[in-house]
Amino acid sequence: MTDTSGPRRPLVIAHRGASALRPEHTLAAYETAIALGADYIEPDLVATKDHVLVARHENDITDTTDVAARPEFAARRTTKIIDGRAHTGWFTEDFTLAELRTLRAIERLPDLRPANTAFDGLAQIPTFAEVVRLACEHGVGVYPETKHPTYFTELGLPLEEPMLDTLSRYGRQHETDQVFLQSFEAGNLRELRKRSRLPIIQLMYRGGRPYDGGPGYDAMMTPEGLAEVAGYADGIGVEAGCVLPIGPDQRVGEPSGLVERAHAAGLQVHIWTLRNENAFLPADHRRGDPGHPAYARAHGDPAGWLCRFVDLGVDGVFADDPGLARAVIG
Repeated sequence: MTDTSGPRRPLVIAHRGASALRPEHTLAAYETAIALGADYIEPDLVATKDHVLVARHENDITDTTDVAARPEFAARRTTKIIDGRAHTGWFTEDFTLAELRTLRAIERLPDLRPANTAFDGLAQIPTFAEVVRLACEHGVGVYPETKHPTYFTELGLPLEEPMLDTLSRYGRQHETDQVFLQSFEAGNLRELRKRSRLPIIQLMYRGGRPYDGGPGYDAMMTPEGLAEVAGYADGIGVEAGCVLPIGPDQRVGEPSGLVERAHAAGLQVHIWTLRNENAFLPADHRRGDPGHPAYARAHGDPAGWLCRFVDLGVDGVFADDPGLARAVIG
């Protein structure tokens, strides 16, 4: 169990790299995050057809690569049921690593981050091994998330074993080795606890539940639920609204007390996701004229928003712009 006694500076976790400044989950995004002072870089992990772990937020690569413009892969567009929902597009598990390497990354949110489109077509999809190697070269932490672990296990492409093997190969296998393992599912985290002493983070959000069953996330955030989570995890990774609820008027309400409850259970609290754009901020921290066409993508007051969480004692923050988070946290 993690020691949460005494004041500490919250960790700056580069969400998908410096995704506010470069297309997400590219080496360029991770390198930029490191240069801006991130403590950890975060790769989301999915598997290729030949069982290589690569960094993508989803196994559906339609919106993050140029695959839709590649006629040689047109026939691979398909519909799949992933975690109970239908998705149509192109999927990593239908490509070998060599085939994925022919694709190039593109900006996922071009309307909100048009400047990032200047980097479209420049970067390949990185392997997890490349991300870990980069972290080791620069002495920063790595914070991998297993995406849809039940789905990939059912395909015969489990994520956990190759993830641990890769971390071990680069000397990241002890609880002090600057690694957090995270997942929205719970069963795989319980199994990871049996196999590894690396710190584990249970991801959760209001109203949801782990796809692999068990209590819903709201129940997990009660004192009893947090005590149960503390049996296999070292912390929780929660959407910001779980700590500071946002009301129907989109304004910030009173703190939920989750940070205190989690700390009482011996758990760290990491929040997601700090983003600069008005589109992602509560009304209290938006700036500019709502009637202006660029209002959604204009930067608001993310620094003030982050300060609220620092004052509440969170232990880490996932940030699309780790440089801004570093400037606030120090």
